[in-house]
Order: sequence, then structure tokens, then C-alpha cells
Amino acid sequence: MKTKYEAISNIDSIFGIVEQNEQRADISFITVEKDNVIPALLHLRDVEDYSHLVMITAVDFIEKGKFQITYLLHNYQNKTDIGVRTFIDRENPIMQSGHKLWKQVATYQRELHEMFGINFPGSPRVNENFALEGWEGIPPMRRGFDTLQYSMKTYHNRTGRKSYDPKTYMKQQLNQDIYKENSDKGE
Repeated sequence: MKTKYEAISNIDSIFGIVEQNEQRADISFITVEKDNVIPALLHLRDVEDYSHLVMITAVDFIEKGKFQITYLLHNYQNKTDIGVRTFIDRENPIMQSGHKLWKQVATYQRELHEMFGINFPGSPRVNENFALEGWEGIPPMRRGFDTLQYSMKTYHNRTGRKSYDPKTYMKQQLNQDIYKENSDKGE
């Protein structure tokens, strides 16, 4: 049975790893170039026994103009996970589809398309509504989406309801936590 470290070393020698970090002994994340993601996933599945796709997720790095896409795979024999990450352009978010590797990939890709606007050409039903039937405008998980503006436009104002600006509210909450920590220390 191969170890997680051997699998990562093999991926590095075949596809090249841009970045690697170990979160815990049983989970590591590797970053590969966009064009190497699907071949690396195929190799991990068929050669290294990372046969279970746990999830696919995305993060919007608006400051960098990039989306990070992460595929998390599990190996049942050695009970470890490897996350395969890549970055794609935020302005032209296109990623090769992996729906032929695992059936559930198509579902994840539909969700990422709807929530972030990431395109997966050739993925079945990717352009059909997933959860946001009739949604118009910027995808709601993009960091440029203004939740306060959307709520004020979409929902009526209820008497007695307080509404907070999210940035101001979070700063106040953070300051209260810092104040509490300092007062607990006697400062």
C-alpha cells in the first residue's frame, strides 16, 4: 500500500506541483496547473487508490482576480485525503469538466456554475438551474455580490426589525471579542 507522501511525490514527478501543504497527518493539499487537474485526478483515482471524491469547492479570491477550485479525494486503504487545487481566471472562469471521472462531479459543477459563474464546457446539464430558479444577476457566492443590497431590494421591511451593515457589524463584534479577551486578562 502506497502512502500519501508517495502519491504526492508521484503527482509531482508526473504533473508538477506548484504548492503543497499538509494540514494534518491524514490530509494534504497540492496545487497544480489548471491543465493538469483532470489528469492528476485520474492518476490519483486509478493508480494511487484515491477512489472517493469527497467534494469539489471554490473560493473567490477577488483581490487576485482568481477562483481557487479544490477537489478533495479520499483513499480508503490508508485513510488519507488529498486535496487537488488549481486557480482559474475570475474574468473568464472556465475549467475542464471532470464529469467522466465520477458521476457526482456533474452535480458539483452545476452548483459551482450557478453560485460562482464558473463554466465547465461539456458537463451535462451545467446550464440548468440547480437551486436558484429564475436567478438573475451576479452569482451569489462571488465576493462582489452585495447581500445587504439584495436583501433590501428583495424583502420588505418588517416593523421592529433591525438591519446592520455587515462590515460595521462584524467590526463591532470583533472589537467586543478583543475587549472581552483583554478584560479577561485584566488589561
